[in-house]
Amino acid sequence: MVAYRISMKVKVINKSKHALPSYETNASAGLDIRANIDESITLKPLERTLVKTGLFMEIPVGYECQVRPRSGLALKRGVSVLNSPGTVDADYRGEVGVILINISNENFVVEDGERIAQLVFAEVKQVNWNEVIELAETERGEGGFGSTGIK
Repeated sequence: MVAYRISMKVKVINKSKHALPSYETNASAGLDIRANIDESITLKPLERTLVKTGLFMEIPVGYECQVRPRSGLALKRGVSVLNSPGTVDADYRGEVGVILINISNENFVVEDGERIAQLVFAEVKQVNWNEVIELAETERGEGGFGSTGIK
């Protein structure tokens, strides 16, 4: 079975020492991005830092680029993206950075070229507020934070 991929053109300037991010498999949703740093960064437990990527993008209006954790890095090393998912807006033209946090009990060393996160592009819509006095009632009502069955 051949995966069907809808493609979109995104302008990119690559000032890093590394190849452009790529999909690891034909059906991957995310592109792995790499650290572009001159010296390794040691993250102690519960520390966070901004890791530069050397990538600058022009995302089409109506889309965002989500910066998400890599599942293997989270599971094996306890390292995640702090503001997950981070959003790169269509009008942002600065360097893409990744806020990494070490939630393990051991130091984690970020090396140049290491795959630190993944990028997922998604369509977004802006809202037009319709301010009202009351909302329609539902079975759930104001129940939240586990009210549908998590004890």
